[in-house]
Amino acid sequence: MHGVPKEWRVTAPSDRPEPMEPRGRGDPLSLALSRCAGGDRAALRGIYDREAARMLGVALRLVRRRAVAEEVVHDTFLLVWQRAASFDPARGDGHAWLYAILRNRALSVLRGEGRVDLVDDFEPMGLVSEEEGPESAVLRLSEGGRLRRCLDGLDPNRRHVVVLAYVQGLSHGELAGRLGVPLGTVKSWIRRSLAALKECMA
Repeated sequence: MHGVPKEWRVTAPSDRPEPMEPRGRGDPLSLALSRCAGGDRAALRGIYDREAARMLGVALRLVRRRAVAEEVVHDTFLLVWQRAASFDPARGDGHAWLYAILRNRALSVLRGEGRVDLVDDFEPMGLVSEEEGPESAVLRLSEGGRLRRCLDGLDPNRRHVVVLAYVQGLSHGELAGRLGVPLGTVKSWIRRSLAALKECMA
């Protein structure tokens, strides 16, 4: 296989399958990556079907344009296919490995456009697992780091929204549903919080 077929379609958030849950070395995603390393194209398609929609959400939060985000996801799966043999489950679960490739690809695109914004600053909070909460992600940041200090200065609800949007790639609608607040409130929190973070970190 020389590339990921363009006809693979990222499913809409409403009909996407549940993402593969990380469960350590024997988790489904890690096993699928091992099969990819052996040349199993069906295993790659299985990862795509389960993860592509959420990956698109993460990419959209980073590059902010759907067409570019779709290309980032496509390129990520090409890299996954090419590099699957380098995945070592003893060094981390498959989710962390997969989303690290996605974020690195998105960052490469942004750097090429001179449009990095806050993305580089959020990189240390990269996805560890689907079950990790926003506060756990923040706690992984250095206590003396600039981003940690600025995030700590935000209202807790606004901090949760920003971290969930950047780390897990949740849409505005998904955030509103998870937090039980109006969609307009979520949009306002994100807009004002990002403005406050940029000012704080300037």
